[in-house]
Amino acid sequence: MSRLFSPAKIGHLEIKNRLVHSATYEAMAGENGEVTEHLLKRYTNLAKGETGLIIPGYMHVHQSGKAMRRQTGILSDHLIPGLKKLTTAIHDHDGKVVFQLAHAGRQTTRSVTGQVPMGPSSFDRDPVNFVKPKEMGENDIQEVIRAFGNAAARAVEAGADGVQIHAAHGFLVNQFLSPFFNRREDHWGGSDENRFRFVEQVFREIKGSIPNTMPILIKLNTNDHTPGTGIGPELAGFYAEKLVALGIDAIEISSGTALYSFMNTCRGEVPVKELCAGLPWWKRPVGRIMLNRLAGKHDLEEGYHLAAARIIKPILGNVPLILVGGMRQVSHMEEILRNGYVDFISMSRPFIREPFLAKRLKEGKSDRASCVSCNKCLAAVVNAEPAKCRCRPGD
Repeated sequence: MSRLFSPAKIGHLEIKNRLVHSATYEAMAGENGEVTEHLLKRYTNLAKGETGLIIPGYMHVHQSGKAMRRQTGILSDHLIPGLKKLTTAIHDHDGKVVFQLAHAGRQTTRSVTGQVPMGPSSFDRDPVNFVKPKEMGENDIQEVIRAFGNAAARAVEAGADGVQIHAAHGFLVNQFLSPFFNRREDHWGGSDENRFRFVEQVFREIKGSIPNTMPILIKLNTNDHTPGTGIGPELAGFYAEKLVALGIDAIEISSGTALYSFMNTCRGEVPVKELCAGLPWWKRPVGRIMLNRLAGKHDLEEGYHLAAARIIKPILGNVPLILVGGMRQVSHMEEILRNGYVDFISMSRPFIREPFLAKRLKEGKSDRASCVSCNKCLAAVVNAEPAKCRCRPGD
């Protein structure tokens, strides 16, 4: 029997197969974060396509944490009716949906949020937006922690089956966890235990806002790939152990940051022309030089987080591990599930190209995802164009 298409649980939530749609920024929401018909169609198709668990694109919990234009929001009660349409569309086709809750921290701009970006520490201007963030004060930190709890309560009201804390890719929770981003010397930084405090408080705030049976997942970096020392596999293991002790229901592992190492998150080709298209004219020459230097250095390796998974999995006990990162061949997915290295297989770009991928694989119509990791879809959403495969003939 195929292990890939056998059911499994995350907490009390039963998932019909081991395939997870990893949270993917779609650039399909309204300008104020509203669910649109484009979003409904995308996730309806994924549910029809028998994707076991669907995690829609990262939802910002606070205006200061909005990362991109046309990003889905969960920061206000007026967004609940649209979010409820989204969960209903997925449930109507026997799908399960977990909302990813996120705050951009320093990985945003004033033009997106209406204010100076903020993070755990203020240092340097980042290499993409040239922004130097404001260091968060105690009131800022407490306000954002409450925002995560309020967002979780909205997820419950909207009918989500669970929530996922976004603690990867250089966003705010990752920033607090990372020695590179978090250079504080107070009780929010200065040691691994103190750097963990922010995510612990976010977890507890969420836990108090949702039913006991509703699972809380987390997306955790296993390697920040930052210029200075950040999270590596050993520190990720330390954090994973503490998350299990807190009561986390599943961990999805990833790597890289949007501002310093995005190609470690989405390995494959570097679409220089497409990525530069949305830059202001004065940034394009430097952008082309920087991106051309990345070409050929981050080629796709199937299961490029598998080595980290083999370190993290023994720490988790019965807590499921979700693996994202270049998974393409069914035989490889089956092998690592059978060997117990992970419990679920998560994909992003393949589901952009093939929303009915899970169904096709189950029916034996294909033995692999057809995504070639050209990353043109990534370049499009970075420029606020809707997520779709741009490798097809005529696109």
